[in-house]
Amino acid sequence: MITDEKINADVITIHSPITGEMIPLSEVKDEAFSTGMLGNGVGFEPLEGKVVAPFDGEVVSIFPTKHAIGLRSDSGVELLIHVGLNTVELGGTYFDLIVKQGDHVKQGQMLLKFDIESLRSAGYVTQTPVVVTNTGDFKEIIIKTIGAKTANDEIFTIKA
Repeated sequence: MITDEKINADVITIHSPITGEMIPLSEVKDEAFSTGMLGNGVGFEPLEGKVVAPFDGEVVSIFPTKHAIGLRSDSGVELLIHVGLNTVELGGTYFDLIVKQGDHVKQGQMLLKFDIESLRSAGYVTQTPVVVTNTGDFKEIIIKTIGAKTANDEIFTIKA
């Protein structure tokens, strides 16, 4: 028996880890992200302080400052979710991790929470880049329509 996963193994769907306004990566106010230096993807202007898993996979890295998380999907996509810009300076303040490195997560599962209002009050930009750090391993990344997204909406597909 051939499963749907085997039939569609050459196309991988990535879901939104954030509820908010999806923006082109080029509009993220950090050159390392906006130029695509760290990989192809999108940015978000979050409406709430929650990050969920965009696919089934493993938590491969968590920055000690809790502001960024690296994931690897069961199909091999490596994704970085970086909450806010320059938020590394906060040393973890305003961030609450729900998962730990090595955890296997399911699409839609809560990964971390952050105090969006406190970040903004402290003067931080809350734009959240979501990038495929192993972009070169894939034929194409097709970004879905830019605009309002809720967590778990499709944001791009990847051709393996």
